[in-house]
Amino acid sequence: MKKRNALYAQSGGPTAVINATAAAVILTARKHKDKIGTVFAAREGIIGVLTEDLIDTGREWSRSISALRHTPGAAFGSCRYKLKDLESSRAQYERLIEVFKAHDIGYFFYNGGGDSADTCLKISQLSESMGYPISCVHVPKTVDNDLPITDCCPGFGSVAKYVASSIREAAIDVASMASTSTKVFVLEVMGRHAGWITAACGLAAEAEGEAPHILLFPEIAFDPDTFIARVDQIVKKRGYCVVGASEGIKGADGKFLSETGLRDAFGHAQLGGVAPTIANLVRERLKMKYHWAVADYLQRAARHIASKTDLAQAYAVGKAAVALALKGENSVMPTIVRKSDKPYRWTIGVADLKDVANKEKYMPRDYITADGFHITEKCRRYLSPLIAGEDFPPYKNGLPAHARLKNQAVPKRLSSGFAL
Repeated sequence: MKKRNALYAQSGGPTAVINATAAAVILTARKHKDKIGTVFAAREGIIGVLTEDLIDTGREWSRSISALRHTPGAAFGSCRYKLKDLESSRAQYERLIEVFKAHDIGYFFYNGGGDSADTCLKISQLSESMGYPISCVHVPKTVDNDLPITDCCPGFGSVAKYVASSIREAAIDVASMASTSTKVFVLEVMGRHAGWITAACGLAAEAEGEAPHILLFPEIAFDPDTFIARVDQIVKKRGYCVVGASEGIKGADGKFLSETGLRDAFGHAQLGGVAPTIANLVRERLKMKYHWAVADYLQRAARHIASKTDLAQAYAVGKAAVALALKGENSVMPTIVRKSDKPYRWTIGVADLKDVANKEKYMPRDYITADGFHITEKCRRYLSPLIAGEDFPPYKNGLPAHARLKNQAVPKRLSSGFAL
């Protein structure tokens, strides 16, 4: 096998463990110097490939790359930039192949969610038609946990641990002053179409009556009257009510409660914050004192409370991606395969990208209680192992210590630039 270079890129919103996957790809590739030459990273994801803005990871010490395991964010930069179909955006795809050729890229690892899987699939298809062989491996990542085939998505376990911990702590705070102060607390979490993160909030309630008392899922149409009646009932019985709400909850008409009318780079609706909308409804209907919070970036950047299980899986898919590429696999994605719940056992599998791209995995109806307001025991069995264990980062001066890479650019080899 001819020795070829590799290119790694990150896409979409970061997770607490995406850099662990990056470390796994780079360090594993370094063990195969007979087959893999330089491992490049694209600055700001696919944009870095299009603009030929590549980073030479070979200039980083192994200890610096290893330190990515406990570093949040996207170490090489990420982006929200969706390539369209081959027919309307052929020039962009051909540009990608030109950059691959210029730097002798034989292996492409794209670390992201569903849109990244689609891009990876299209690149593999075009490379074949253009006669430039390249192994394209999509490496799964998303806090939303909505990729099909894989049992769970690296990044989800850590955000699940964060929101479950946060809503439990906030609930204890609310309960301590509920008789004279706040009666209702709403925590908004991520989840545009799938309610996995909202479901994770439910792990905080381990006994009857414990918070959160209400969960609002995108899969269940929001009915204001039913919701208000439930809040009123819980406050009268418990003295307070804690709500976990997905940013993507919709009314009976199918419209997002908090849609602003704007669209992001992927064409997704820009959501404006469902927590204040829900809280205002409580104020108007029940005249109760309330507080609300939006977890936002905090939930996906919280490496200090990452799940040990999630970290292990994030590293494992990175290693597996390299192994698949070296076997000559193309247009595939390593997956997590659950072997058992108790004890929790898992292994690595593989999926074809045609079965992954442009598909979303929603919460099964039997993971949600009949009234639509909480999780079932079946859902709890699925979620619980994913938040298990701690892998704390090192601390310096009382704060988490993170990797700081040089990220030195590679000289460009193509004479012309490329307009995005």
